[in-house]
Amino acid sequence: MYVLRVKPTDSIKSFHFFSKEEITEGEFVVIPSEGGGQLAKVERESTIIKESLKKKILPEILRKATEKDIKIFKEKEKKEKEAHSFCKAKIKERGLPMKLLKVLFFLDGQKSIFFFTAEGRIDFRDLVKDLARKYRMRIEMRQIGVRDETKILGGYGVCGRPLCCFSFLKKFEPVSLQTAKDQNLNVNPTKISGVCGRLVCCLNYEEGTIGRLYVDQDEADLIQYDEEEIESEGEEIPEVLKDMDS
Repeated sequence: MYVLRVKPTDSIKSFHFFSKEEITEGEFVVIPSEGGGQLAKVERESTIIKESLKKKILPEILRKATEKDIKIFKEKEKKEKEAHSFCKAKIKERGLPMKLLKVLFFLDGQKSIFFFTAEGRIDFRDLVKDLARKYRMRIEMRQIGVRDETKILGGYGVCGRPLCCFSFLKKFEPVSLQTAKDQNLNVNPTKISGVCGRLVCCLNYEEGTIGRLYVDQDEADLIQYDEEEIESEGEEIPEVLKDMDS
């Protein structure tokens, strides 16, 4: 078995897979995903890392991509963008209080998933009818949380680098307020909150140390977190957003 480092065409993250055949850098492969498959490009990886990963349990690619596969995925991506625009227009037309984030079409053309965020429960039955009439397939509306929204949209953290959840994290780890207190940090929400509004994931990276980024705040300006609002940090991630973490 050969170890490949691949990057999906719609992501900035890279993943490792096994392959029964050797595939060179720059070629495309089809990897497993919720939609029935995802196109990914093979990247360069060091021999040392490849040898160390041979002892690990890694998922296997579905196949080496053909010209036909590449064409199908390009057409699929185009349809998803068109569906995203159409759905956003219908949401606005019907005045629904929801934010559309991502559209996923399955390769077999029988199902699609529309990911969105909203403050509460939404009656989207009429919207589903609009989409079903347009695309003649099974429509699933999937509501996700604010952390998953940030994971999809991306952005930059206070460090100036792309957000960890967007660039390399495969799953969310719970972050507690106590982690910040243990690092003697001032509990100022504007300084220890991420783009998603939740506690920054990097608090876990510096656990056991004295925090470096948030120690210069004026105590008089601090706003305390409500402890009860921190409990939902360990929320589940929809399968399609785990980016082949299994």
